[in-house]
Amino acid sequence: MVERQYIVDDLTVKDTWRMFLILSEFVEGFETLPDVHPAVSIFGSARSRPNSQSYRTTEKISRLLVENGFNIISGGGPGIMEAANKGAAEAGGKSVGLHIHLPNEQQPNKYANLQLSYKYFFIRKVMFVKYAVAYVIMPGGFGTLDELFEALTLIQTKRIRSFPVILVDSEYWKGLIDWIKKTQLKENKISKEDLDILRVVDDPEEAVGIIKRRVVV
Repeated sequence: MVERQYIVDDLTVKDTWRMFLILSEFVEGFETLPDVHPAVSIFGSARSRPNSQSYRTTEKISRLLVENGFNIISGGGPGIMEAANKGAAEAGGKSVGLHIHLPNEQQPNKYANLQLSYKYFFIRKVMFVKYAVAYVIMPGGFGTLDELFEALTLIQTKRIRSFPVILVDSEYWKGLIDWIKKTQLKENKISKEDLDILRVVDDPEEAVGIIKRRVVV
């Protein structure tokens, strides 16, 4: 009984001290990221190669956003994240890489001119949404879907202000959108108005145009 109590107390102490690291990550983000307003957060697969269409499209979207007065926030790693930071750099803009420490992948890319590092996903997600005026969602995996549905949930429940959430590449997202309409909407799991949060486009100029019409720089 005494030994078990010791283990529980030890875990509690570790959790208590962990709060200081959590607090420090919040403070660093809150002190640094207001300078990047207005910013667009761009998400997508870390596995996208530089010769892929998704990578090239992301570069172009990022360049156009910078040319229209926006800064860029990405996850700071390879693939689509790198393309987002690279496009901003080529246009002479400011871009942020919110790097996450992972055991097996994700090294910071060289194009972000402001890098922040995070141990905790949930803190990083706060920074993505708090300092963004729009989300651009490129083709990606579980992490990309996580960021997408986090934003949709927060906007749907009015926990944050509504902003454009743009899915790029209609062919890639078609199955998901069809399922949302034919299953969730049909079974009354969501409202028809909830679909208005999302926009699906293929053209970089159209994506940037949607953001420009909704956000005053």
